[in-house]
Amino acid sequence: MSHYDVFNGDADGLCALQQLRLHTPVDNAILITGVKRDIALLQRVEAAAGDTLTVLDISLDKNREALRRLLDLGCHIDYIDHHFAGEIPSHPHLTTTIDTAPEICTSLLVDHRLAGGYRGWAVAGAFGDNFHEMARRVAQPLGLNDEQLESLSELGTCLNYNGYGVALDDLFFHPAALATAMRPYRDPLDFIASERVYQTLREGYHDDIGHAEALRPEQGNDRGALFILPDEPWARRISGVYGNLLARVYPERAHAILTRMENGSFRVSVRAPLTTRQGADLLCREFTGGGGRQAAAGINELPPQQYDYFMKRFFTIFK
Repeated sequence: MSHYDVFNGDADGLCALQQLRLHTPVDNAILITGVKRDIALLQRVEAAAGDTLTVLDISLDKNREALRRLLDLGCHIDYIDHHFAGEIPSHPHLTTTIDTAPEICTSLLVDHRLAGGYRGWAVAGAFGDNFHEMARRVAQPLGLNDEQLESLSELGTCLNYNGYGVALDDLFFHPAALATAMRPYRDPLDFIASERVYQTLREGYHDDIGHAEALRPEQGNDRGALFILPDEPWARRISGVYGNLLARVYPERAHAILTRMENGSFRVSVRAPLTTRQGADLLCREFTGGGGRQAAAGINELPPQQYDYFMKRFFTIFK
């Protein structure tokens, strides 16, 4: 029998998996992951009857057919997520922990399940998913000082940063390699202090965010701002975390980050105002390839002829 760990390649997916595997190690687990937007991951699982799967931080709705196929095959699946799920199937081999509340992420769902046993990683995951206030509240029992909290915040940001990109070649590290590098560390602060892979990510993040901070909005007002990034690897890597940063700096404003693609289309990241954390998923699901959660969502490929309509809808929803 085989076990598959299927997880989003961002900070939340990585930190959720890290907690689970510290609590329950699984030798020779098959890791299925990819860039952050690569969420139809269950299609890639070639399992057999009796195999087990842990699925983390990917929308059930986007994996519905593959999930049914695996359940019908005789697989046992534990599914933990905070994205839009639609109707959740009832099946004796399916266990679900799904909560789409605006201030929850998969790392925090795992933290609750494990009674806070590996909370440092849950805090890093929450920071990475842009839940900074929640991360600080959850971290209070750990007794961390301001410097340690800032280190976990930067860790979450950098792990999230590594997940963005159109293809794996855009990333510094394959998310499966990051998961493997993280595995020995019960305390994320030890990972920060010891792992060269983290220093590489940190240096890359600071270089790329410097490019983004020089940009000005293409369109904007006090309720929303739309930025266009060039067709460059640094732009593809930084698009999502730059949106998170803007959301924290301007919490009452929505943000759309459109990154140009080689074919003329745009890859879109949308952040709802932090004061409401609502509307991003509704906007993005209007477009083919769009999805996400209430506070943060995206569109994989927005054709250039739909740009004007997207802009109109963005400033209508966030008015």
